[in-house]
Amino acid sequence: MTRGLPLRTDYNADDLRRLSRCSSDSKQTRRLLALALIYDGSSRCEAARHANVDVQSIRDWVLRFNAEGPEGLIDRKSTGAPARLNAAQRAALVRVVEDGPVPYLDGVVRWRLSDLVGWLHAEYQVTVGVSTVSRMLQDMGYRKLTARPRHHAQDPEAMSAFKKTSRPEWRKSETVSHQGRS
Repeated sequence: MTRGLPLRTDYNADDLRRLSRCSSDSKQTRRLLALALIYDGSSRCEAARHANVDVQSIRDWVLRFNAEGPEGLIDRKSTGAPARLNAAQRAALVRVVEDGPVPYLDGVVRWRLSDLVGWLHAEYQVTVGVSTVSRMLQDMGYRKLTARPRHHAQDPEAMSAFKKTSRPEWRKSETVSHQGRS
């Protein structure tokens, strides 16, 4: 049976238990206590059983603890997936949105998100979803605006006759002076 990675020597089990009591991060506390068991001489399998993880996770914790100390056992925020479009492609997208479609070339009279997704794929071979394009355009300061639909046979005179009129202004009564009464 192979020997596990040694833990750093500047800490001991009591130090890790003290740090776990002071920690407000529950995951870090669990990891510190599992490593304290290893400092006490327990096997990695037993430490994994107590922490309810597999032995590979214990090995990963040992590597992080040896490299960074107790702070290495705190989960870091994920950086997320890299952006699909680079700066030049984003600038081209802005230019296309600003200029609008050319109907005889693009086959549309106004850009929809799905049209922009197709344009990005045709132009740059980049596959993105409709929600991704929507989010990118929102981040660039664009908002979805649509004109209110209007029927071609709408009669403006009939509309004005149908509109509600506001109530006539109330007339103010004359100011009565209370000083002249006796």
